[in-house]
Amino acid sequence: MSRYLISGNNQLNLSHFCVVKHQLVFNFKSYISNLEIPKDLNNPFGTFIPEIGQIAAKEFQDFIESEIPKWNYDFSCQKGKMFGVLVIQKADKSFGYLGTVSGKIAIDVVCEEFVPSVFDDATEDFFINKGMTELTELSNEIKKASDLKEISVLKERRKQKSYLLQQRLFENYQFTNIHGATKNVLEIFENSVQGSPPAAAGECAAPKLLQYAIEHNLKPIAITEFWWGNTPKSKEREHLKFYPACKNKCRPILEYVLDDTGLFEKAQ
Repeated sequence: MSRYLISGNNQLNLSHFCVVKHQLVFNFKSYISNLEIPKDLNNPFGTFIPEIGQIAAKEFQDFIESEIPKWNYDFSCQKGKMFGVLVIQKADKSFGYLGTVSGKIAIDVVCEEFVPSVFDDATEDFFINKGMTELTELSNEIKKASDLKEISVLKERRKQKSYLLQQRLFENYQFTNIHGATKNVLEIFENSVQGSPPAAAGECAAPKLLQYAIEHNLKPIAITEFWWGNTPKSKEREHLKFYPACKNKCRPILEYVLDDTGLFEKAQ
């Protein structure tokens, strides 16, 4: 039997993955030897969070607090962010946890201890950076143009370029599930209710954390996400409160990664 059991009968096929020396694993500072360790990963769409997951989240929040001065990002007045934590078990049976942020804190902010995006923006000679530069140049042309017909043509060109760039980006978001099969975001969403992925699909914390764990032979034990910073105008998020994974962006990806098409419904 696989020692990497996830969600009931789903198992990680370890032969599909290689072990790397460098892992972004935080070691627990708290004493956890007396805790009951979950046999299965908690449902990312549910509200139940195992005690070990809550402890990991608190430690990760302390880490965020210590790192904020380096980021030059004021959470008291700028947009709040969703962060995620995944408790894992390593090959030596010891426990640790991974942490990351949904999306990015800011364009120019990088925290080396966070699990990175599934997509490497250096892919294919930085096509995404070049594409964004071209879109910016088109936007500048539109601002300078005075002829309505010219403006219309430029806007249409920008729209088409933006769409093609987004599609190419989704093609490069590759997710490997617990059985070693790999699909990109477009393929994952193809048979979903949405049919096509929304912007930023694949950048939420839960998919990034689980993908890193699968790729590095780390057994997922407990997962949770929490909000840090300003409450948005919608009042749907509050500082330090835990929240389930989102439906529109995460459901198809997490159900594919964990090979459980009923994952979201089980949490309702």
